[in-house]
Amino acid sequence: MKMRIGSRNFDCENETYVCGILNMTPDSFSDGGSYANENEGYERAVKMMEEGAAIIDVGGLSTRPGYVEISEEEEISRILPVIKKIRTIADAVISVDTYRPAVAEAAMAAGADMINDISCLKDERLAEVAARTDAAYCLMHNRNVEEHPYTELIEDIKEDLREGLDKLLRAGVKKEKIMIDPGIGFAKDYEENLKTLAKLDSFMDMGYPMLLGISRKSVIGKALDTTVDQRLEGTIALNVYGMTKRVSFIRVHDVEANARALKMIREVKRYG
Repeated sequence: MKMRIGSRNFDCENETYVCGILNMTPDSFSDGGSYANENEGYERAVKMMEEGAAIIDVGGLSTRPGYVEISEEEEISRILPVIKKIRTIADAVISVDTYRPAVAEAAMAAGADMINDISCLKDERLAEVAARTDAAYCLMHNRNVEEHPYTELIEDIKEDLREGLDKLLRAGVKKEKIMIDPGIGFAKDYEENLKTLAKLDSFMDMGYPMLLGISRKSVIGKALDTTVDQRLEGTIALNVYGMTKRVSFIRVHDVEANARALKMIREVKRYG
């Protein structure tokens, strides 16, 4: 599978790429408030690219448990200046982490290349934005489990993703522009997260590249009995595991350490 995002071609069949997280938020669960303005955000983006990030994922709205809702205008004001500044780097590939159509539209106009949607296309207007701007699209699994509890976890996840994929394709988003994300940490308890990770292979038959977003998440904290700032080893372990399951993209806070781990696996595979 090949995928073009912005100015770059990605070999999703044979490679695993790093997507670096840039949270321009004061309240994200792991690094909220770390980058107060576009200059600090830009410097972090440059650093992540130097460390091996192929994509910079910019977010302006925290989705941690108990997060405070903000207006679209506030979300846009947080991300647009840094997106415009990163866009001055010719070969930068920029993703915007949002589920709001107006925010995605503004981000695309500012120079973003991809929409990272954690809502599983809750608002179908987001698909229209992607089609109109020829944006790449990451469709992450999510659902309201209180209203729609799982009956068969993996099949239910796949069915939810299929519904979102159908909507994207009907809106005119090109298949080769879409990746999927099984949504670790969203609408799943501890055991469900682990079961989803254990069955990553089963998502490959859907015919789309897969992104794994596991960085510093609570499933690691519970498994290893660690705080947020002590979850690097667990993150690396799961991302290396994901690489062996043909995951095409990993979304991380700690770019250098994870990129080095993937490089080590590549070196071993050269002799396999």
